[in-house]
Amino acid sequence: MVHGYKGVKFQNWARTYGCCPEMYYQPTSVEEVREVLALARQQNRRVKVVGGGHSPSDIACTDGFMIHMGKMNRLLQVDTEKKQVTVEAGILLADLHPQLGKHGLALSNLGAVSDVTAGGVIGSGTHNTGIKHGILATQVVALTLLTADGTILECSESSNADVFQAARVHLGCLGVILTITLQCVPQFHLHEISFPSTLEEVLNNLDSHLKKSEYFRFLWFPHSENVSVIYQDHTNKPPSSSANWFWDYAIGFYLLEFLLWISSFLPGLVGWINRFFFWLLFTRKKESSNLSHKIFTYECRFKQHVQDWAIPREKTKEALLELKAMLEAHPKMVAHYPVEVRFTRGDDILLSPCFQRDSCYMNIIMYRPYGKDVPRLDYWLTYETIMKKVGGRPHWAKAHNCTRKDFEKMYPAFSKFCAIREKLDPTGMFLNAYLEKVMLWEQEAHFLGSLQR
Repeated sequence: MVHGYKGVKFQNWARTYGCCPEMYYQPTSVEEVREVLALARQQNRRVKVVGGGHSPSDIACTDGFMIHMGKMNRLLQVDTEKKQVTVEAGILLADLHPQLGKHGLALSNLGAVSDVTAGGVIGSGTHNTGIKHGILATQVVALTLLTADGTILECSESSNADVFQAARVHLGCLGVILTITLQCVPQFHLHEISFPSTLEEVLNNLDSHLKKSEYFRFLWFPHSENVSVIYQDHTNKPPSSSANWFWDYAIGFYLLEFLLWISSFLPGLVGWINRFFFWLLFTRKKESSNLSHKIFTYECRFKQHVQDWAIPREKTKEALLELKAMLEAHPKMVAHYPVEVRFTRGDDILLSPCFQRDSCYMNIIMYRPYGKDVPRLDYWLTYETIMKKVGGRPHWAKAHNCTRKDFEKMYPAFSKFCAIREKLDPTGMFLNAYLEKVMLWEQEAHFLGSLQR
C-alpha cells in the first residue's frame, strides 16, 4: 500500500495560493498511483496531481488527495534516429536538459522556467515565443494517461487520437499523465541580443521584427514609450554573457524590490520607477550566447501576481495601445514593468490558447515586494476587458475570472473537450474549485459536489 501523509500544506511558488490536502502522496510507480486512485474511488475523494507548483493560480489546489509526481522522474527511452525521448511525467525540465545534452539533443523551445515538470508544462499550455514555434505541448508526439477507473490509455495521433488532441493541454482533469514522448532537435546554441526601442517603432514594424528573429519578444515599460527588444537566434558563437552581479542583483533586484515596496505607500512613484530602471538597465545593447536552455530560461526573482492572455496576432497593436491609453486616462491605476509580449504559432490542440490561430501573448505582472500584496484589481479588470474585447484566451496556469460560459465562446472545441473529460472521469474525481468554474455549469458543480460529500 502506498504511504500517504497528513498535515502537508501545499503552496505555489509565488505563495499566492495554497491548500491543505487531506492526504499527500509521492508515488514511485504506476501501481502506486493506481492504489491512490482506487482508494479515492472507495472513499469518494477528489484527486489533484501537482508538479513543480509554479502556476500562479489555484489550478493544483485540493482538499482531497494530492499526488506529487516528483519521484516518477526518469528518462525512460531515447530514440536517437527519430530524435525522440520518452520521460516520466514528473521529471523536471531542469533535470532533463543535461540528460538530453548527453545524447546531443535539446527541446526546440522552452518557457522561462525549467523548475517545472513535463506533465505540468503541457497540462497548463506553457509557451515561450517564436512565431514558427507552437506552445511546448506541440512537441509532444505521444503520452500515456491513467484514467479515473485505473485504465491506461496510450495516446498519439494514431492511437486514441481524440484523447491525444485533448490531453496535450489536459488541465489535470482527464487523469494522471504517466509518460510523455517529446520530439527533440539536435543540441544548439542561441545568441541573445537586447536593445532599446519605442512602442511606436515596434508596433509599426512588428512583421519586420518577427521575420528578423526566430525567437522575438519585447518588453514594454508601462507609463512610458520605452521598449526593450529581445532577439534570440541560432549561433555558433562560444558562450559569453553580459550578466553582472552588481547591475542584475544589487540594482535590478534588491534596489528594485525596495523601491517597489516604497511605491506601495506612494503609488505615484511606479511610473518613475519604470522609467528610471529602463534608463538604468535597458538603454544599452546587451549580448550573450549559450546552450539553448540556458538562454531560454531565466530567474523569476520576485514573487508576483500574473495575467497572460493569448490574442490573435493581428490584434497586438490595438490591444497594447488601448492598454496604454487606459493607464494614461487613469493616473491612479499603476502597472509594474514589464508587459512582456511574445508570439506563438497556431495549433490543433483543443484547449490550447493558440487553437487554430497564430497568437500574441501579452503578460502583465504586479510584483509583491517582500511578500506584500499591492493594489492590482483595477489594472486586472481593465486588462481582462481589453483581452476579451479583442478575442483573447487566458493562460490556463494564470489567475483569471472566466467561467465555462466564457470558454464556450472562446474555444470552438470546448464542448468536445468537456465530452472527453466526462467520458474519462464521469464522477469528477480530477476536478477542484478552479476546474469546476472552468468545466461545469453551476448546477453541475453543485451536483458533483454533493456526490463527493
